[in-house]
Amino acid sequence: MKTMNTMMPASLADKSLIIFDWDGTLQNTIGLIVDAMQSAAKTQGLSISEQAVKGIIGLEIMIAIQQLFPQADEATCLKVLQSYGDYYIDNAEHCKLYDGVESMIKALSKQGRKLAVATGKKRVGLQRSFNHTNIQAYFTASRCADESGSKPNPAMLKEILTQTNTPLKSAVFIGDSIYDIQMANEIGMDSIAVTYGCEKPQVLASQNPTYVVNTVAELANFLG
Repeated sequence: MKTMNTMMPASLADKSLIIFDWDGTLQNTIGLIVDAMQSAAKTQGLSISEQAVKGIIGLEIMIAIQQLFPQADEATCLKVLQSYGDYYIDNAEHCKLYDGVESMIKALSKQGRKLAVATGKKRVGLQRSFNHTNIQAYFTASRCADESGSKPNPAMLKEILTQTNTPLKSAVFIGDSIYDIQMANEIGMDSIAVTYGCEKPQVLASQNPTYVVNTVAELANFLG
């Protein structure tokens, strides 16, 4: 693994396609995801820790719920899902892009780079986030868990490569969870782990990302 302090090249300006995860990478939704899941669990007499919730961010939501509450039956999981969605939707508009993300996206687009999103969100959830943040126009492609495979299945990355007619070597994927890095590694795509999202730096490092950055400013500089 290369880090910002050792073997990193000056930039990745040669990458023509930059694929971003959404939650915890572009938009600061981590706190809302934790609050929504803990609130939903409480409605069913369940409880879950903040760290446990952070550990499932990136997975398709029903898979995440089943992983968090393996003792719960299907009916209970569906009730948790409904309560989670209600809480999240009621509060989603308060979530902002991380500082520096909007200017980074605009700068990359101005350079003629192709931008895409690969997210564990459902399509309706990503569209809601696009509407709240007003950056949809800068993205050439996007894929969601409910229309592709859930991370770490790399199907959505493959589909984005095909849609944008981009060779693997010309793309990089950026994310904040172990599932993001595992997905990129599955097909040999270069990856950048960001440590300002849901996961601890040492946990991300254990997944062998190609590069690691600690702030949006570092990411913007590195992407060139």
